[in-house]
Amino acid sequence: MADIKTFHLPDLGEGLPDATIVEWLAKVGGTVKLDEPLVSMETAKAVVEVPSPFSGKLVKVHGDAGDIIVTGAALAEFEIDPNLPQRAEAESTGHHHAPPPKAATAPAHEGAGTVAPDGKGVVASDEGGEIVTNDNAGRADEGTVVGAMQSSDRVHAEAATSVGGVKAVPAVRALAKKLGVDLTRVAPSGAGGVVTLQDVKNAAAAGTAKIGAAATAPSRAAAAQVVTPAAAPTSPAPTTAAQRTTLSAAGKPMRTTPPSVAATGQPEPLKGVRRNMARVMAAAHAAVVPTTLCDDADINNWLAGNDITGRLVRAIVRACKAVPALNAWFDGESLTRTLHPHVDIGIAVDTDDGLFVPALRNADMLDAAGVRAAVNRLRGEVESRSIPPSELTGYTISLSNFGVFAGRYATPVVVPPCVAIIAAGKGRHQMTPVMGGFESHRVIPLSLTFDHRAATGGEAARFLKAMLDDLALEV
Repeated sequence: MADIKTFHLPDLGEGLPDATIVEWLAKVGGTVKLDEPLVSMETAKAVVEVPSPFSGKLVKVHGDAGDIIVTGAALAEFEIDPNLPQRAEAESTGHHHAPPPKAATAPAHEGAGTVAPDGKGVVASDEGGEIVTNDNAGRADEGTVVGAMQSSDRVHAEAATSVGGVKAVPAVRALAKKLGVDLTRVAPSGAGGVVTLQDVKNAAAAGTAKIGAAATAPSRAAAAQVVTPAAAPTSPAPTTAAQRTTLSAAGKPMRTTPPSVAATGQPEPLKGVRRNMARVMAAAHAAVVPTTLCDDADINNWLAGNDITGRLVRAIVRACKAVPALNAWFDGESLTRTLHPHVDIGIAVDTDDGLFVPALRNADMLDAAGVRAAVNRLRGEVESRSIPPSELTGYTISLSNFGVFAGRYATPVVVPPCVAIIAAGKGRHQMTPVMGGFESHRVIPLSLTFDHRAATGGEAARFLKAMLDDLALEV
């Protein structure tokens, strides 16, 4: 009898609860060697390649591209090849072994999901088929690559819903939008007429379903409305007031029913960075007692060529030295704080995938050129999703320069254990009173949000004043 081993998704970060399958790097039925790349997974922090923990034949995978897998859930099954290198039994792998769960005594509720005859849960996959999850079977090996954890074989699967007559899961719709493919013109190959990821890729490669291109055949909706000449009425029937459609000034139909009556949107699960952002923001909102101070920094004395981000970083460093209480971590449970002698600034970086906050290390040791080089490096690594997870943690204070887009003031979210975050708004000119009259000065709006449990209003005000004074200098 073949020796079958199940590989469970390891913790790919610092306690991350799940990850999304990006691409399988090994094919089912093929041979995979120990530590060869097995699958590419997207976490809240990066896209990482997960190596194979065994050498042998890949006989089954628990999920397809786009599926969210819970940390500790079954990811793949291998038929071990004794002739290939294997990890020694005594070698520490960080696997956690737990006793098999007790058999459930209560019957499953109706509608809770489909259960296969062998007791394995079944959910729909993004290919229109099924993903079998081993929820009820005893598990002798709760193996993971990193650390011990409570594990589950539950797989989050996206249900294919029909929008505009097209059945597809959110991941397929997102790919179609990215590739410029009109889903209404893609021939479905999935079970039940579901459009799959491969269908979209094939249509994009063939160029037969580009958005905005003229259709070569009647659409599904148009085909359903075709009337033969013999069946067409000889004269148009009178239209009642109830049948008339309200038109806009541009002559296009307007919706007259409230949104609650008919909605065209489709819910989709948050993934990767956005999924983690939702968790972090909710936890921060529940844990912090935020207070915000706002003021305008007069930068009229700046010389040409000043880097706004560089000057903001320098001002934060000066303020941290003047008021260390805001360059700190606070533990709300033990009511302890840690004042940091160094200044590591978390720089908020906005991307299409969500918010990243890489750490600008040792900002207090960098000059203007060093700050710019470091910020450019961090932004490049974020955009390429190559930034190490360690660079997204451990900062002592944060900066959000949202003013590059729009907005003056804000109430940014303080994420524990940090105590404060500074937000810079969009610069503008304002009339400023001077000796003998008024002058037009350029100013930058600043917002300082701090955890009032860890710092006083006076400390926050002095911190903001130190920033204003530094930004007003002629440099």
